[in-house]
Amino acid sequence: MEVSGAPADVLLQSPWLPVNISGCQLLTKTWFGDSSYHILLTDMVCVWEEWMDSAAIQRRSQELNKRLRAPVKAFFSHLCEVVQPCLSGSGTGTDQADDEAQISLTTRREGGNMVMRLKSELAGLPFYWEFHCTPAPVTMACVQLVRPLLTMSRLLQRQVAQLGCLLMRKDAEIQDYRENGATLTRERLQTDVFEEQTYREDFMAKALPPLLSEQKDALGFDADLQGLYASVVAHGTERAQKRKLSEERRVDDNDEEPDLTPSLGVGSVSGETVECDQERDRNGQTEEAGAKMAERATVQQSRPARTVPAERPPSKPKKKKVGLFR
Repeated sequence: MEVSGAPADVLLQSPWLPVNISGCQLLTKTWFGDSSYHILLTDMVCVWEEWMDSAAIQRRSQELNKRLRAPVKAFFSHLCEVVQPCLSGSGTGTDQADDEAQISLTTRREGGNMVMRLKSELAGLPFYWEFHCTPAPVTMACVQLVRPLLTMSRLLQRQVAQLGCLLMRKDAEIQDYRENGATLTRERLQTDVFEEQTYREDFMAKALPPLLSEQKDALGFDADLQGLYASVVAHGTERAQKRKLSEERRVDDNDEEPDLTPSLGVGSVSGETVECDQERDRNGQTEEAGAKMAERATVQQSRPARTVPAERPPSKPKKKKVGLFR
């Protein structure tokens, strides 16, 4: 998947970095190519983005710098060198990012757009640039921010649960030592038995109010959370790539299976071919029946005719003998 021409995997793996522009606390995510860029900004209320290709960068540079006639590749490296420190949190945190570049931020009420203006020097002449960021679609915000944060939250919850189980096992181990006569030599190291519910209620009461008050000044996306975000995203990207490769292999295997029906004359043959085959079968059956009848007639002719025996003449009645003898 690619978002507006920018590599989605590369943009997703880029960390969210906290910056302060014109007194506004933001999280930024940037990607700079050879002659294009994609930036994301959020104040945890809205997410803005801008993607620019080479042609759009050329048009905007002509609008903001009337005397500039150089191609994009001639000044794009300068733009990257100037803006990346401002959007990575490595500047001073004020409008004056360094001795050469100045960046300011304004929000337009119409449509909720955001404009960042950058001023620097290029070859001894003023160089101006503007980022016209528009509200990002919900899909972009979910993929780049919401889903990774939810995964991070579940991961941290599992870590807390495992640590709680480990503490309870440690308490059981210490209790076994005590029952077998072990004693603590330094009382200041003694701890209470860990009870998860009591600890959770005490932690929420003590840690939540200061955390909420700190959010007004900073978003708190520190280096540890950035590392956790990078690990979560890298693992998710790896799983997605493996799933995609598996699906492609499955499709290739299905395509490689030979289709024998065309070679057997079944399925892909036309209706006329089928009718011709049926007609040929009927003709063959008719010829076969005719041949059998002719063969039967020939056999009958070759057999000798049986002669009907002539009727015997009736025998003459015997004459009765008269005399001495009968």
